[in-house]
Amino acid sequence: MQLAHAGRKASTRRPWETSGTVPETEGGWKKVVAPSALRFADNYPMPQALTRDGIQEVVSAFAAAARRACQAGFRVVEIHAAHGYLIHEFLSPLSNKREDHYGGSFENRTRLCREIVGAVRSSWPNELPLFVRISATDWIDGGWDIEQSVELARELKRLGVDLIDCSSGGNVPHAKIPVGPGYQTAFAQKIRHEAEVMTGAVGMITSPVQAEHIIRTGQADAVIIAREFLRDPYWPLRAARELDQPIAWPVQYLRAAPKGAQPRVAVDLKSFESCFEEQHGVPERRGPRRIEAGK
Repeated sequence: MQLAHAGRKASTRRPWETSGTVPETEGGWKKVVAPSALRFADNYPMPQALTRDGIQEVVSAFAAAARRACQAGFRVVEIHAAHGYLIHEFLSPLSNKREDHYGGSFENRTRLCREIVGAVRSSWPNELPLFVRISATDWIDGGWDIEQSVELARELKRLGVDLIDCSSGGNVPHAKIPVGPGYQTAFAQKIRHEAEVMTGAVGMITSPVQAEHIIRTGQADAVIIAREFLRDPYWPLRAARELDQPIAWPVQYLRAAPKGAQPRVAVDLKSFESCFEEQHGVPERRGPRRIEAGK
């Protein structure tokens, strides 16, 4: 489950529609918030700068969302701190012009991210993984960059983050991004080696061989795929076949499976916790972990 706050990109139209603000008459809203009163673009809402009380409400809301996700049965949560959404807006000096404890220096600009991570980690079971997605660079001089991302990753690891999901961009509309196969993988590799934390590579990773190469060469610990799953919902089955790896198939598909394929065991929702532990090696939930401030 991915937890996010849209920040100054809130109350905008869906990606497949014409871009721009959704008016109140169509379900939009006026109270769009950000670190500073700066639009993302001319056709986006003018946000209000968050107050200190508003910031604490956001932190509490992330923690509450993590608790709900756990109660609903999710076993991995990812905090979305990328792509020009609220947390990324605080990280980047391009969108954060505050002059209080949440703006200016690296320590101040990363404060909200660290507070949210601490609150979520304290509300999320100790034995379950917590990911954070970041934009490793704004692709603009004077913005957030890979060196700051490495330092942030070090701090997030100390706060109990298990994996950094390394994306990029999204905070300014005019960035020139060199999109191509695996174009963000180098960020995952640098953060993995210099911050000594597990990373996920994402972005234009489409083939099983490409994904396998990223893992085998130590560029990342995981490959995170999204759009390719939209194009090919059976990508994992194709990858297993191309890489000659065994994989369990849905029992309804066994007639189309390779010879000797094993059926996937259905989850018993009546005893979900013990079933999850038996099938996936994740222990039953035994309560959240508490982390003292600054630890």
